[in-house]
Amino acid sequence: MTEDPVAAVAAWLAGGPEPDRALLRAAVKESLTALATAAPGRSVEVRVPPYGAIQCIEGPRHGRGTPPNVVEADPRTWLGLAMGTLTWDDAVRDGVLAASGTRAADIAPFLPLR
Repeated sequence: MTEDPVAAVAAWLAGGPEPDRALLRAAVKESLTALATAAPGRSVEVRVPPYGAIQCIEGPRHGRGTPPNVVEADPRTWLGLAMGTLTWDDAVRDGVLAASGTRAADIAPFLPLR
């Protein structure tokens, strides 16, 4: 990966070519790590298949099985939210973001990531 990951993702979100898989994986993982750092906890699971998932937001944590609060997005949607080219409300309205559970939207104030 010799190209600037942030520039490559920003260009893709603006309609440019899709970055290679390794760059997308790195961008998703770094952004998920940033969210987990900004909003530590285990009450909401954020999934960006096939690249990663984290738990964040303080509060009751879940044990085994399907967590009660889940946010799931494809890499393009997630990176748009993380970089601020897409808002939470627009993503939910357009059906590109799945958010289930009473605490799922608690990650919205942390987006875009700083």
